[in-house]
Amino acid sequence: MAGVLAMILAGGEGTRLQPLTITRSKPSVPFGGSYRLVDFVLNNFVNSDLLRVYVLTQFKSQSLYMHMKKGWNLTGITGRFIDPIPAQMRMGKRWYDGTADAIYQNISFVELSAPDHVCIFGSDHIYKMDIRQMLEFHKQKQAVLTVAAIRVPLAEAANFGIIEVDETGRMVGFAEKPRQPKPIPGDPDHALASMGNYIFETQTLLSELNQDEAREDSSHDFGRDIIPSMYGRAPVYVYDFSTNKVEGEKGGVYWRDVGTLDAYWQAHMDLVSDEPPFTLYNRKWPLHTYYPPLPPATFVNTAEHHANVAYSLISAGCYLRGCRVERSVLGFRCNLGPNSQISHSVLLGDVKIGEGCRISRAIIDKHVEIAPGTVIGENHEQDRARFTVSEGGIVVVPKGARIGF
Repeated sequence: MAGVLAMILAGGEGTRLQPLTITRSKPSVPFGGSYRLVDFVLNNFVNSDLLRVYVLTQFKSQSLYMHMKKGWNLTGITGRFIDPIPAQMRMGKRWYDGTADAIYQNISFVELSAPDHVCIFGSDHIYKMDIRQMLEFHKQKQAVLTVAAIRVPLAEAANFGIIEVDETGRMVGFAEKPRQPKPIPGDPDHALASMGNYIFETQTLLSELNQDEAREDSSHDFGRDIIPSMYGRAPVYVYDFSTNKVEGEKGGVYWRDVGTLDAYWQAHMDLVSDEPPFTLYNRKWPLHTYYPPLPPATFVNTAEHHANVAYSLISAGCYLRGCRVERSVLGFRCNLGPNSQISHSVLLGDVKIGEGCRISRAIIDKHVEIAPGTVIGENHEQDRARFTVSEGGIVVVPKGARIGF
């Protein structure tokens, strides 16, 4: 795999995830108690033994940079690296115009590495993927570009790039976020969506980027410009993600775009469902991250109340006293007071909740302190006066808030 270079696009603002992205980039948003969104794509490359990785950052990158410095630092191994690359602005004083422009502005890193193939992946989806299998498909088809794809419900398809393929797997149609997506032939309820993961033959990538940069009418984006211009004149193939097999995994593949507050919350609820479709416990596919030096989670009964936790993920450093936690995910160092009740909620970490609070269907960002007796998630009219409430009714408390004091 020495001939493969990975470039991970990790510069997204994540405006639809606000207020979670007010102070951090989308890829650095915490997920699953102990992780960040960027960890999942990084683990896919590491577990696939692909260890030449550039992570291209842009907006509000400090927390992402610190996370990678602490948890993803490779040293002393020649030719192996996982390096964050801030926006270089070598092409002028401007941010990246689109996904293709992000690679173009860092084209010197591709030329310096001189790989045979370049993997360009997004950084804000929850999934496991053995990328070697996609690479093998790419080579077998002698493709100049391979796009990973997954079936999505037709009702959600307008949010994705929608693909058409022939019987050999070659792309014969592509539309970026169409108003009326075309369903899969024979399956009127689903469409075939791009996952935003691409494998390019290197010389083709360099040529396409240079041509795209010269076009004044281009938005310099892979989905809007480069892929639509390529598939009719070059061998562009589509890799069916549903065929990907990860050792130790049971059941079908899992992939979630967590670009909205409701999707982000629902992906957490998947983790604490009766039969989770996505597991964090596969020893043959370990999920690495930065893990701070913390004691185990502690559960303490009080004289009047017993700690009761069910179908929940509780991270290290949490201290739970006589409280009830159900279908929830708690990040590092959460402190819950007696007789508090937390249900169907996500606490990102360093959250202090006082005695007798009731919190349901909520996302609580870091460093939040909630006064005793506070109720969140039961009256949306009152909640909207104080917090962000998503379309699906999820209440979001911003980072650093002090509630009820």
